[in-house]
Amino acid sequence: MLLGCIGDDFTGSSDLANTLAKGGMRVTQYTGVPDTKAGTGVQAGVVALKSRSVEPGEAVRKSLQALDWLLAQGCRQIFFKYCSTFDSTAKGNIGPVADALADALDAHKVIVCPAFPGTGRSLYQGHLFVGDKPLNESGMQNHPLTPMTDSDIRRWLKPQTKYSVGHVGVQDVFAGPDAISAALERQHQAGHRHIVVDAIRDADLYAIGQAARELPLITGGSGVALGLPANFGCSPGTPPWTGQPGKAIALSGSCSIATLGQVAQHKADHPAREINAADVIEGRLTATDVVSWLMDQTDLPLVYSSADPAVVKDVQAEFGRERSASALETFFAEVARRAVAGGATRVITAGGETSGAVVEGLRLKKLEIGPEIDPGVPALRAGDKLVVALKSGNFGSEDFFAKADAMLRGS
Repeated sequence: MLLGCIGDDFTGSSDLANTLAKGGMRVTQYTGVPDTKAGTGVQAGVVALKSRSVEPGEAVRKSLQALDWLLAQGCRQIFFKYCSTFDSTAKGNIGPVADALADALDAHKVIVCPAFPGTGRSLYQGHLFVGDKPLNESGMQNHPLTPMTDSDIRRWLKPQTKYSVGHVGVQDVFAGPDAISAALERQHQAGHRHIVVDAIRDADLYAIGQAARELPLITGGSGVALGLPANFGCSPGTPPWTGQPGKAIALSGSCSIATLGQVAQHKADHPAREINAADVIEGRLTATDVVSWLMDQTDLPLVYSSADPAVVKDVQAEFGRERSASALETFFAEVARRAVAGGATRVITAGGETSGAVVEGLRLKKLEIGPEIDPGVPALRAGDKLVVALKSGNFGSEDFFAKADAMLRGS
């Protein structure tokens, strides 16, 4: 294994695996830290953790376990993947995990770059934008677990880390890999260990990747990994794929603006059922009820708890944030488990926490990376008779659910 990757959630990890696979690397995504060695043909291993919203100490522990396993596979470089909207809170987890990995690897000049222009995320003068809106005006300020209320990544990271945070501006990035390397060194000499690097075009990400060739640790969204496969002698290509016939279901727990639009379009001409969080929490609705409905539907039925942020806040106020989130995650995991046991062969999920819960509920250990459905979202083979698509909340076109099912089906 050449490149070892640690992802803080499952959708983001498949996003990263997709980027590396398109770059020509042979990639395997693992759910949690494996207890066996990787196969000899794996060039990039992506260990997907569910660590984005746990306590910082737990996130650090899990990430260091993943690091130990990846180093034991012979990895030459480590990539810490977090969301392209830098989802975190003032107490972590990005900063504490980045600190721990940097310490373990004796890494300095640690790049911090959540930019991903292909999905509308750009980083300019240290500020993160989603499309033409600053991060804190993009809808992410309403995230139920990690509300992002400041677009300045330097300022957001500072309270999370024990190290100084520097910045490489877009002027140096535009000048190419050598200029980026020189700017990183200047920031290092100025006493900064974590260095936010601007990027507004894919070309910037390729240049950053070249500049990072000799660095032991890189952190960022999947976009900054665009330039990494070439460092290992790989050339772009399309992963092979065989579609899966049978029954399909879609599950959505994301409240992002993009997912709300996708849910609205899909339910206009497909069977859809909304899940009321209070009904789940108070036991008025069970997974058995929902699975029975799903399996009776034709086409691509959608079950969703996605709701307006104001509705989510009302539920959290009544039942508590952690209880509300945990109840829905457990519910979706059980729905997926029962549906697959009942014959579902294609499962599409929307939302990082929802996708993570479903992956854990189905006990998926390894995922084969297939072709891209939408930027950042690949088709994934989980077994001989099961394929899945795991979508981050803000990713995908409005017709994502139908498009994903067509790709998973192979049509």
